Amino acid sequence: MDATSTVPTLIDRIAALSWDRLAEDLDVQGGATIPGLLPPTDCAQVAGWYDTEALFRSRVVMGRHGFGRGEYRYLAYPHPDLVADLRAGFYAPLAAIANRWNAALGVAARFPADHSEFLARCAAAGQTRPTPLLLRYGAGDYNCLHQDLYGEHVFPLQVAVLLSEPGRDFTGGEFVLIEQRPRLQSRVEVVPLRQGDAVIFPVRDRPVQGARGPTRVTLRHGVSRLRSGHRHTLGVIFHDAA
Repeated sequence: MDATSTVPTLIDRIAALSWDRLAEDLDVQGGATIPGLLPPTDCAQVAGWYDTEALFRSRVVMGRHGFGRGEYRYLAYPHPDLVADLRAGFYAPLAAIANRWNAALGVAARFPADHSEFLARCAAAGQTRPTPLLLRYGAGDYNCLHQDLYGEHVFPLQVAVLLSEPGRDFTGGEFVLIEQRPRLQSRVEVVPLRQGDAVIFPVRDRPVQGARGPTRVTLRHGVSRLRSGHRHTLGVIFHDAA
């Protein structure tokens, strides 16, 4: 290796992804996967954050609120570098897709190319609490179908990274997307993930081409019941909460 060579940063690796393919998968399937986004060492490190109180602003026990079983914690500002890099790296290419989707649906709102500008828009509306989160499930836990909205300003796409290895760390616990199509029965997509894989998916809705042009379909996501073991996930949401 040349002495001047450098190891690509996480932001560099996100920029180098096949964004044409990812955009096509989002348009056609409603979700897009990225194999091996994070190496196992990073996955183990992030999962290990869960019991470090200083990193988080709040903890939610799902069963207390009818959300399912299991728990999650919202990361506080300032974020660890890895989370800040995920938010910064994914935001710009996803904003281009989000703006195209809004144009197709006749929605006037457009998203700036810089994430800090969008967060300033959120803050002006009283949305100042960070939303990236770590989720932890044990045997018998699950996450009911839901949408991560949090306020007036909603960025249409989000990212989840599986930190645990299926078959070794846990069984069951599949990531599930449900698409509610107008005048049709709902479509179910079970997204297979390995440790370090990421999935991009809509927060609330997306355009689907119909006979008379694009139509809006609603999506919800969740996690099926764990049969055994423990499962950790990092969720990256780009709007802040009120």
